[in-house]
Amino acid sequence: MKANTRIIALPQEHGSWVFILSPLIIGFFAARTFNLHSAALFVAAMCAFLLRQPMSILVKVYRGRRPRHELNAARFWVALYSLIGLAALAFLLRRGFFFLLWLAVPGAPVFLWHLYLISRRAERRQMAIEIVATGVLSLAAPAALWVSQGRYDPAGWWLWLLCWLQGAASIVYAFVRLEQREWATLLPLAARWKHAQRALLYTSFNLLFTLALSLGNILPRAIALPFLLQWAETLWGIYRPAWRWKPTRIGIRQLMVSTLWTLLFILTWRG
Repeated sequence: MKANTRIIALPQEHGSWVFILSPLIIGFFAARTFNLHSAALFVAAMCAFLLRQPMSILVKVYRGRRPRHELNAARFWVALYSLIGLAALAFLLRRGFFFLLWLAVPGAPVFLWHLYLISRRAERRQMAIEIVATGVLSLAAPAALWVSQGRYDPAGWWLWLLCWLQGAASIVYAFVRLEQREWATLLPLAARWKHAQRALLYTSFNLLFTLALSLGNILPRAIALPFLLQWAETLWGIYRPAWRWKPTRIGIRQLMVSTLWTLLFILTWRG
């Protein structure tokens, strides 16, 4: 039996791509330039992101959770992503971007912990590690800024923090939406507010935090606008719960909102 290449080679979560693409794109646009170094970083970051799927399949095969005929395909994609990613990283290191090694350090323990959870059949609905993981992926934003500019810029840390805050709130909200679809009956409005209080707390903090920084002239004036969008989406999710929705529908909406957030962030950061 042939292995399903797409399932082994590519992440199956519809909204997962935005957690790596959004920080990268934001960093490139903040730098206002895209060059050979930028392209190499993009390749290295994407290979590191894509590596998770075939590595997860490998662990599942060895633990008896996936059929043995998928083993060779998983090994192939692990080798391919590793070779291309290491080649791109080696190119950047030869150009003097050694700080990338330090940015990669937090990713190793998070990745290993994810594989450990898979080996224990405990990887599903792990909100805490997903929030930490999106913080690691958000490091792509300062990396893209610094590599593209060819120099260190402290603004990169703001990009990292803001991307992480958005990603964390997005994950918490996604958990709320997935839980809504499993309700036995449609809850009354007061119960919906209580159920979504953690997601609302995250998005409200993000909105107030960025608003305060913009009013204090620390960040661009309109930087709170994309976080207002995320806050409004949370309110919409309370009044329009995902009861009986398919997971695909939830993922696609999350992807659309995160994409619009990214566009608004780029416009307000550069404005």
